[in-house]
Amino acid sequence: MDRAVNENSPSPDRTSDAASEPWTVRRILDWTTAHLEKHGSDSPRLDTEVLLAHARNCERIRLYTNYEDVVTEQERALMRQLVQRRANSEPVAYLVGNREFFGLDFYVDKNVLVPRPDTETLVIELVDEAQKLTNPFILDLCTGSGCIAISAAANCHNAKFQATDISEPALAIAQKNAASNELSNQIQFLLSDCFEQIPPGTLFDIIVSNPPYIPDAEIEQLEKDVRQHEPRLALSGGKDGLDFYRKIIQEAGRYLKDQGLLMLEFSPEQEADLLALFKATGEYTNVRVKADLAGRARVIIGQKLPILK
Repeated sequence: MDRAVNENSPSPDRTSDAASEPWTVRRILDWTTAHLEKHGSDSPRLDTEVLLAHARNCERIRLYTNYEDVVTEQERALMRQLVQRRANSEPVAYLVGNREFFGLDFYVDKNVLVPRPDTETLVIELVDEAQKLTNPFILDLCTGSGCIAISAAANCHNAKFQATDISEPALAIAQKNAASNELSNQIQFLLSDCFEQIPPGTLFDIIVSNPPYIPDAEIEQLEKDVRQHEPRLALSGGKDGLDFYRKIIQEAGRYLKDQGLLMLEFSPEQEADLLALFKATGEYTNVRVKADLAGRARVIIGQKLPILK
């Protein structure tokens, strides 16, 4: 702020009267918001507030209760670094190392996707169904940061979870998040490509997943912060985006109790394809789709048909 974020970025005119003004919280918020807007942020004010609160090690509300405070040189130096990285499209959650999701705090870095508000729809449905059961056993496939299993565990204290991921770094982050939210006793983590390492004969009341679902050819069309910084392993769903859905829907029946539920998050345009995949197995009934808060199809749920004896 008292010098340019980088050599090519705009900075206040040091020859103007404004240059002699102190760098207060208000001034930094205004300048950085304009700077990030020019660099393509779709939420420049929010980004600025989160970054400055992180640099000052305070809650965001404190920025406004201390609006005219002069920011220290140490805080400005950290803020310059953060703003430069954000101007290069690095996700804010990676810059500050955490993301709020379902009322909980999650550590995130480049090894996991940043939890999205849309995924809270899946957690809401999961919690609703799990609370109907006495002691449910739940499998979370492709757990990533662990946000689904951990958020559900926080609201279903009688439930036990197994959470899998193919990525060791992602699984370590999920374990860290379970520990920081004091829920490690409810969740067992397992390095596994979907069902591969699940012991034969293990049966779950509910299987849930938010798997990779972006068609490979569309990844380069995503926003820069996603395509350049978030893990491709967690994005790539194959040629049509449905590779993981085919695998999970076809194999889940072997790991579900009779009348157990399979619950999947998906992209709205995949609804018809997923309904067809569920129907093609002949193993599910009561297949239904739930919309997110924006009214878009977001979660599909199927109930395993009981095996006739």
